[in-house]
Amino acid sequence: MPGRGGVEQPQRAEAAAAVPAARTEAVAAGALAPLADPSGGEVHLLTSRPESAATARRLSLTLIRRWGLPHLADTVELLVSELVGNAVRHTGARTFGLRMDYKRGWVRVEVWDPSRALPCRMPVREMDTSGRGLFLVGELSDRWGVDLLARGKTTWFELRAAER
Repeated sequence: MPGRGGVEQPQRAEAAAAVPAARTEAVAAGALAPLADPSGGEVHLLTSRPESAATARRLSLTLIRRWGLPHLADTVELLVSELVGNAVRHTGARTFGLRMDYKRGWVRVEVWDPSRALPCRMPVREMDTSGRGLFLVGELSDRWGVDLLARGKTTWFELRAAER
């Protein structure tokens, strides 16, 4: 069950779709400088492989530290892993995009993929070994949701940036 009020931002996803699919994690990691602007950054495409989750975590943790929000590091790291894992495992896409934004006391993390299939939050039982991703996103974020775009979707979460 998605969070409140996602605003569709098709220009970001369209820009991501225009970037060649051959862009590697090394290029994305090397292009971190534009992401460091607290007013927002570019969508960085990563290849859809399990090891790309580590790259996405490194990018997100670097920004959280640059923004002076170390108290959010563990939560951001876990939730980025979950959204990236969903994009890699369930969409069949060759690439996905990562974008982060920090404004007015909120951190927003977006994972874009070219599939329009909506993710679903599964009921979680104590002994389950998988299917907990969106449950964790829903429990640990302040807001989350999915924005359907002309080409794909953006799954996002937001965290209050104030000290918890």
